[in-house]
Amino acid sequence: MSAPEPSSSSSGGPLVRRLVQLYVGLALYGVSSALLVEAGLGLEPWGVLHQGLAELTGISIGVVSIIVGAIVLLLWIPLRTRPGLGTVSNVFVVGLAMDGTLSVVPEVHAYGVRVPLMLAAIVLNGVATGLYIAAKFGPGPRDGLMTGLHLRTGRSIRLMRTCIEIAVVVTGFALGGTIGVGTVLYALAIGPLAQFFLRVFAVPAPSAGSTVVAGASPRRAILRR
Repeated sequence: MSAPEPSSSSSGGPLVRRLVQLYVGLALYGVSSALLVEAGLGLEPWGVLHQGLAELTGISIGVVSIIVGAIVLLLWIPLRTRPGLGTVSNVFVVGLAMDGTLSVVPEVHAYGVRVPLMLAAIVLNGVATGLYIAAKFGPGPRDGLMTGLHLRTGRSIRLMRTCIEIAVVVTGFALGGTIGVGTVLYALAIGPLAQFFLRVFAVPAPSAGSTVVAGASPRRAILRR
């Protein structure tokens, strides 16, 4: 006797929730990255590279983020890593959200505004990370590069992540990207924040017989822009 088909309440509901989490998380990630740019007190590692390339080329930082994400995604090919819906969506949504936010948020100069803005951006980034990863639609392009190198080389994820982020920070800074207290606070806070919000936004496991759209990304592979 064949198993009964899963009801819409058992499969469609979680899928809709996961899709909402995915795109809200990606949009908020772009917003938080833009707020770090506005605060001007230091960006997350990949943001330093994006800003440096934007300064060099004259292209908006959001478009640079999209281009870099697409290039990184191409590097997955020799690593034999398969992207998910979240991976491809990440390339475009984060960059568009960044440029959209930067176009409407006014410039700030007073430290009394910039410091709270920086802190709020880091917390929002943790919220966005938890939403996006908990949706389980595949890792971001940069995370996939990290985990792909881990699998191909046998080196630890921590080592791969450290090497990649040092390289992008140094390159970005040399090109004119901003390193500051925000960069340090982000590095210290994003792990605990992301782990906390991963638990907050965890999606219940699908019932037996439901279709899995994308596999869960490793919890250690915290989204790093």
